[in-house]
Amino acid sequence: MRWDVVMAIVAMGVVTYLCRAGGYAVLRAVPTPPFIDALLRNLPAPLFAAYVALALSKQDLAATLASIPCAAAHARWGNFGLSIVVGVGAIALLRWAGM
Repeated sequence: MRWDVVMAIVAMGVVTYLCRAGGYAVLRAVPTPPFIDALLRNLPAPLFAAYVALALSKQDLAATLASIPCAAAHARWGNFGLSIVVGVGAIALLRWAGM
C-alpha cells in the first residue's frame, strides 16, 4: 500500500473523530435550550423511520409485508433483536411461499 494513501486514510479518520468529539465538547460546554434538548432526544426515531421507509420503497411486496409482523413484534415487546428475528423469519416464509 502506498504511503500517501495510508496518510489520507489516517487524516480522514482524524478529521472524522475531531468533528464528532468537537460536537460533544460543544454540547457539554454550552447550555442548550429546551427545544434543542428535545430535538436531540427525539431525532433518532424519525431518522430510523426515514431509513426504513426509503429501504421499503425500493423493495418488493414480500419485503413490505414482512415489515408488518416485524413492526408488530417491536411494538409488542420493544426488543430490536426479536423484531429482527421476526422480520427475517417473515421474509423467509414469504419467499418460501413464492412471493
